[in-house]
Amino acid sequence: MKGVLSVLIPCFNEEDTILELVKRVLEQDCVGEVIVVDDASTDSSRTKISEIKDARLSVTFLKENSGKGNAIREAIGRATCPFVIIQDADLEYDPCEYPKFLKLLESDRADVVYGSRFMSSEHRRVLYYWHKLGNQFLTTLSNMCTGLDLSDMETCFKAMKKEVAQSLHLRERRFGLEPEITAKISKMNLRIFEVPISYYGRTYDEGKKIGWKDGVSALRCIIRYNFF
Repeated sequence: MKGVLSVLIPCFNEEDTILELVKRVLEQDCVGEVIVVDDASTDSSRTKISEIKDARLSVTFLKENSGKGNAIREAIGRATCPFVIIQDADLEYDPCEYPKFLKLLESDRADVVYGSRFMSSEHRRVLYYWHKLGNQFLTTLSNMCTGLDLSDMETCFKAMKKEVAQSLHLRERRFGLEPEITAKISKMNLRIFEVPISYYGRTYDEGKKIGWKDGVSALRCIIRYNFF
């Protein structure tokens, strides 16, 4: 399991967490490369990323802010390891849980593995009820359209075989990426699994970026990528 995972990290104005996050990721033996795409941050994120010296770290600094989806698309194109995982830069998801995903991928029992915040897990931070309700609504609607029975479509913690990731040809620029990925993999005759994950959600005061407009966009993406 050593060195088989490409970790894709989109980053925009995460000066408080990016340094610690990348250090935690690099501590994992399974990580073969870390691909950070900075989406034109205006804080000190770029400076902090540049402080990290490790041969496994590759950093791209975009000149214009173009959204999380675009940053992930850029990172996917650069991945070289057999498996990839999307890792947000905000410490909400724990790199120590990578083996849960790789256990299924490396044994060739799964092509795609979702980390679910709503399956039984050791712990999760209690935060916004309406966010949870919104996530469950979007997951239910997505399941109705895809025929899958996911418990957490909106999770950002998704891992898959590299060839699957690079065949998705993602188009969404922002958080519509999650329903787009789900709609596309549902049409590819893949083996999809979920694993329970811990979740350390943050508040808006702590830098959380997703809002109600992104929920509306997710509705649009569910319809668009499942039926058009």
